[in-house]
Amino acid sequence: MLRAAASAAAAGALTSGCDPDRGTGASSSAPGSSAGPSPSGAGRSAPARVPAARPPTRAQGQPVEIEHGPRDGRAVALTFHGRGDPKLANALLGEAERAGAKVTVLVVGDWLDEQPAMARRILDGGHELGNHTMHHRAICALPEAAAYAEISQCADRLHKLTGTIGSWFRPSQTRRATPQVIRLARKVGYPHVLSYDLDSLDANDPGAPAVRRTVLDGVQPGSVVSLHLGHAGTVAALPPILDGLRQRGLRAVTTTELVT
Repeated sequence: MLRAAASAAAAGALTSGCDPDRGTGASSSAPGSSAGPSPSGAGRSAPARVPAARPPTRAQGQPVEIEHGPRDGRAVALTFHGRGDPKLANALLGEAERAGAKVTVLVVGDWLDEQPAMARRILDGGHELGNHTMHHRAICALPEAAAYAEISQCADRLHKLTGTIGSWFRPSQTRRATPQVIRLARKVGYPHVLSYDLDSLDANDPGAPAVRRTVLDGVQPGSVVSLHLGHAGTVAALPPILDGLRQRGLRAVTTTELVT
């Protein structure tokens, strides 16, 4: 169960760097504090500040379950199921950053247990983090206590690593949440459940060209697109997807930016 308050050490427990197997050391800086070594000589600029994790987003005027943002804007949100090979995750984040795009990663809690450094890596890139349950079980089919544990345990992992429970909650193995899951997510502290209006179908590994076509054929202003980390085809598809969005006058932003 979430603690009412975390210690300073827990709030600063983000690990620096990304070990392909498992992060092994705690960062000496909490999110939002100065990162890197302290300047030791004249002429050295101050180190960059580490982006802080956002608390749960409250989007005024949006429904409890959000499928898309405003249709009259010029932005879309690319949202990623956070699990899989960290090398592929790093490659995908790098492609987004080279293009000036920001994404939302909904992490699975047991992946964070194995790859705690990925929380810091995502935040350092200017992206945002959310909760995609602890074990990625079919949450809408679970009894109430088990469903609550799936949400709250992942929220606890995020809080210990970043100081907040993350910006969003997305239910696992479903596009739409049941009333029970929505209620439990709100009990944990998430004002909204994040759904999506466009499924890239990349989890089926159809190949990069198919992923690109599915996204660009279906995307609209305000779309929330479901994608996955840990798939080589998704990494390869991301640059042409971002190019296609730019050609349509659309830009990829975090979900929070899209809906607030």
